Amino acid sequence: MTPARPTTPPDPRPDPDSRPDADVRAVFARAAAEVVPGPLPLAAVRRAGRARRRRRTTALSAGSVLAVATAVAAVVVLTPVLPSPQAGGPARVAVPPAVVPTSSPPVRTSATPRPPAPTPVRTVASGERVDAGKGWRVWLTAAGKHWTGPDGYENTRSVTDGNVDLGAPGVSHQSEGGPKGAFHSGLYYGTRSAGRVELRNAEGRTAVATLLELPGRPGWGVWYAHTGPGMGEVATVLYDRAGKVLSELPLLPRGDGA
Repeated sequence: MTPARPTTPPDPRPDPDSRPDADVRAVFARAAAEVVPGPLPLAAVRRAGRARRRRRTTALSAGSVLAVATAVAAVVVLTPVLPSPQAGGPARVAVPPAVVPTSSPPVRTSATPRPPAPTPVRTVASGERVDAGKGWRVWLTAAGKHWTGPDGYENTRSVTDGNVDLGAPGVSHQSEGGPKGAFHSGLYYGTRSAGRVELRNAEGRTAVATLLELPGRPGWGVWYAHTGPGMGEVATVLYDRAGKVLSELPLLPRGDGA
């Protein structure tokens, strides 16, 4: 009797194609093959890159400014400290740094006094009586100046008798009064640009006169002013409208005529 051959045992290794993960890979492979990729978003990528560069540049700039400010603050705050003098030796004296002028020092000049402001000239009709105050009245005619005081006595100063040169700037002065004050008046002439007549005493006190002229600016006019007690002798000065002195009379005692 022939012995029976042993039966060959089955291969314990399973078939790779029969494993479950092989089926999963096949499914994913088919799904990936069916996917169509979209266009590359280059514009969005470029914008994102530019934004990152701007942020990096801003951060670097801010850091540079902060570093400079810190350095300046350190220079300003830090001050040299001299070492303490050693015992037995002379004390060191701090020497201030030399100052180098960057520009020449300003030159001081004395203030130039302002010229007197021009006085408005009042135009009056021939023979018009002007109330000059304190009982005095003044009027003008083609012949010259006329005035009367509280006593009613009339006075005249002619511009046609040959004693007044209308071709050159000049000024005349008449005054009447006493210790309580005086009334001053006169002519100004030889100019069409009279700006001011001023009375000035020896102490520098001044009084500004009122100016009267006939229509048409004939080249002469009348001035008048009042002064109080203690004014004393006065000088009479005629200015033009720019403040230039045209004519001047020296100090004249009150009560004298000219």
